[in-house]
Amino acid sequence: MKKKIAYQFRIELVGIEPLIWRLIEVPSNYSFWDLHVAIQDSMGWLDYHLHLFSLLPPRKRKPILIGIPDDEYENNTLPGWDVPLLRYFKEPGDEASYEYDFGDGWQHRIVLEGILLQKVGFKYPNCSDGQRACPPEDCGSIPGYYNLIEVLSDTKHEEYEDMVLWLSNHAKNYHPYDPECFEPDKVKFWDPKKRWKLAFGN
Repeated sequence: MKKKIAYQFRIELVGIEPLIWRLIEVPSNYSFWDLHVAIQDSMGWLDYHLHLFSLLPPRKRKPILIGIPDDEYENNTLPGWDVPLLRYFKEPGDEASYEYDFGDGWQHRIVLEGILLQKVGFKYPNCSDGQRACPPEDCGSIPGYYNLIEVLSDTKHEEYEDMVLWLSNHAKNYHPYDPECFEPDKVKFWDPKKRWKLAFGN
């Protein structure tokens, strides 16, 4: 029987210190769409904005773009559900960039850290490690995130009550928001096929 393989990826949110990161394991037969869903779930994003992977294979001058093609505009974006990870992630050290929410522009560094045998009876995908909560959706990119942290650190801040109200009435109730809190064992992963049907199904 052929052994099943898992890819171990490290995901780092670029531009914020201390670093926000995750370590996940996914089946090697995943597509880029499947990886996108796993990244969203492990980071804590809500997946209601566009995303884009960008890779620069050896001996290539132009990056490979993978995400959701826009038929209205001519571009070279490949549909993530049609592109297997195996096509571009071949050995540890291979990496890609991943952007989520073109407005806030959250940039992630994705690194293939290991190619592993899947454990018998173990459920994949899995989040095995990580640190710090990801920023709330629509908080205004990195400057907005730092402003949010500053406001929440001072209950007497003139914006404190408005910020708490905004967090409480968000699409996801973020209040109380603790930027240092992340528990890998509480990550729940969607079935990427169900997520695709929710996004694109008739």
